[in-house]
Amino acid sequence: MTIGTLTGFGNNLVQEVLEKGDIAVATARKPKSLKFKGTSEKNFLALKLDVTQQADIDSAFKSALEKFKRVDAVKPSGGLIQPVTSVGRQVGVPTFGIYCTSKWAVEAFTETISQEVKPDWRIKFTLIEPGGFRTDFSGRSMASPEKRNPAYDHIDTKKNKETKDGTQPGDPVKAAKAMYELAVSSDPPLRTTLGSDGYEAISKKVEKYKENLKKFEKMSKSTDIKR
Repeated sequence: MTIGTLTGFGNNLVQEVLEKGDIAVATARKPKSLKFKGTSEKNFLALKLDVTQQADIDSAFKSALEKFKRVDAVKPSGGLIQPVTSVGRQVGVPTFGIYCTSKWAVEAFTETISQEVKPDWRIKFTLIEPGGFRTDFSGRSMASPEKRNPAYDHIDTKKNKETKDGTQPGDPVKAAKAMYELAVSSDPPLRTTLGSDGYEAISKKVEKYKENLKKFEKMSKSTDIKR
């Protein structure tokens, strides 16, 4: 089951699943708008789902189970939950504080719950951290207010967005293929980065973190209770 499939990664992932010959359950707030190639009654189901509405969530899973007798991502007999976060989970982005905060929260929750689920359920988790991809994230999906807060007049978010939109290095179709490959892997990682820009940004962050950790090692260890 893929959530948010009208555009972006979700849309590309559903198409990849269908092309691989698997069953796809695609959800969206307006499922009648969903269009994919190679669909049939046997391999595809489009469902209405607003993730803020518990009734929608319950109904979507019930409908998928009734039609296909299983939902691999959540059944206790095994599966993979694959939340898509962002490179913004690892690297703070100016004026995107709330967005980055939400991604950090998803990662913290996922990392925690991955250690809480019973091993015999065989449910695995893989966090996807994309860099910049040519979806409509920086286009139609992002609005910039006309009135700017003077405290942020040194940062032109709208200009930055317009400059980057359409020039991102990431190909969403290739990202979908990578997500599918991870989904069918026998040993998927807890998290992975997609996109060369995301890889470089996180690599630099990790190296800097390790450098500071080592730099203040003595101070860190000095705070223990002496035995």
